[in-house]
Amino acid sequence: METKVLHEITPLGENEFLYVADRHKPEFDYPIHCHEVMELNFVANGAGALRTVGDSSEVIGDLDLVLITSSNLEHVWEQHECKSKDIHEITIQFYIPFEDTRLPFHTNPYKPILRMMQKAKRGLVFPIEAILSVYHLLKELTANHDSFYGAQRFFDILYELSKFDGARELSSSSFAKVDADTESRRVLKVKNYINTHYKGEIRLDDLARLVGMAPTAFSRFFHLRTGKSLSEYIVDVRLGNAARRLVDTTDSVSEICYTCGFNTLSNFNRLFRKRKGCNPTEFREKYHKTKVII
Repeated sequence: METKVLHEITPLGENEFLYVADRHKPEFDYPIHCHEVMELNFVANGAGALRTVGDSSEVIGDLDLVLITSSNLEHVWEQHECKSKDIHEITIQFYIPFEDTRLPFHTNPYKPILRMMQKAKRGLVFPIEAILSVYHLLKELTANHDSFYGAQRFFDILYELSKFDGARELSSSSFAKVDADTESRRVLKVKNYINTHYKGEIRLDDLARLVGMAPTAFSRFFHLRTGKSLSEYIVDVRLGNAARRLVDTTDSVSEICYTCGFNTLSNFNRLFRKRKGCNPTEFREKYHKTKVII
């Protein structure tokens, strides 16, 4: 069956800041979709559901909270193995021009929120302790009928969430079409180089020379700053670009494999299945795009 990616037109009006939907439902039935506005989505009693954000797919537990600030990043919660007949979902759609330096989001009080919003371009899932800390605020927001106090309460939620270091990015940056974010100049320089040259051979010596470090010291430095080895990061970039091309083009799997820097089709298929949980053809079928305006 063909899977459609719906381009959703949200109910958020031109002069409105927040759209909040609080609902109980027996199943996940909304298809994979994307939209221009940002979204914070809370799910309770959803254990066993499959959450897909960009090229990340994970089975969720009883509580799930995800922030998405990137325009048109595909996402969906699917029934999968969820047995609950009372799924509680709170969806908050909003728009904050946080990249506009003329607005106060770049002043000191808002910097924790700004950093979180930048990370959430790839989709950001929060740990259970963060979810529990804001649950009462979410409930207060759904019961609020004053737009001014509602906006204040929403910023309270964002600020509380920004305090937690355990939030985890979901989609790869290359799939989400997100540039390397705010990091040390040396790491940023290396990431930009990899993002530009991922189709060809990337040598450790060349990257170390790029930032004026010895290869061994650079390898330790990169792993310390990113949490990944250099080879793992390069594979992630190549797979993210391959996944994006599987979605956006009709190029063959083998063509995508070689033009994204992989030497053999078997190695590409093995790594893709290991990281994405399915082979490239299955991934393409799931994301096959038919844009529909609703």
